[in-house]
Amino acid sequence: MNPRQNEILQIVNDRKRVQVVELSDVIGVSGVTIRQDLNFLEKEGYLKRVHGAAVALQSDDIDSRLEVRFDIKQTLASKAADLVSQNETVLIEGGSANALLARTLAERGDVTIITPSAYIAHLIRNTSANIILLGGVYQHQGESLVGPLTKLCIENINFSTAFLGVDGFHQDTGFTSRDMMRAEIAATILAKQRRNIVLTDSSKFGQIFSSTIGCTSQISILLTDQAASSSDIEYLERQGVAVYLG
Repeated sequence: MNPRQNEILQIVNDRKRVQVVELSDVIGVSGVTIRQDLNFLEKEGYLKRVHGAAVALQSDDIDSRLEVRFDIKQTLASKAADLVSQNETVLIEGGSANALLARTLAERGDVTIITPSAYIAHLIRNTSANIILLGGVYQHQGESLVGPLTKLCIENINFSTAFLGVDGFHQDTGFTSRDMMRAEIAATILAKQRRNIVLTDSSKFGQIFSSTIGCTSQISILLTDQAASSSDIEYLERQGVAVYLG
């Protein structure tokens, strides 16, 4: 991403929705250049193009986020499912790629799925999977359950593998989340010291959000796509994280 594209992304994220003509005036380049930049940013999963405008993706609405880089996320979900054994009990924290993973595992029907995500529980409700939905404070947009009750549930339930969603990764900050309360839930999961797997597409690399999710060294495996930065992959491997490219 070049400096102009970074500026465009900042404006779109601040305003949530911006017309191409507005961006052209603010940035000082032609509408053709703005459209090319928006096409690139959409392809990389940073925003969504609509007619004559761009819309921010910094939202917890999972249906909207599932549309972005769907094929990549589905491929990653299938590869992540291969890491789960028959009759294993897994905790799936949340996120769009993890929602696809939950559906893949639920269709297998041989795994117990624990989740604080009401969205995930609803997505797999018609399968034969054994589903345990944790309690807590309901977040309406992201359909996640958070807070002290959710943390207490995690502390008192057993699982062998946890899949966590993230919003960003940078070598200076580690994995980050835009939601402080979800970050607290992730930290509680990591504190159980199980096999912790981050499942995310490469568009999250280079992004920084307000809340750090535990320590990088607490992550056992990162599963991402081939476009991830080689510098970031090398850094993670030095931290003891096994990196699998889908």
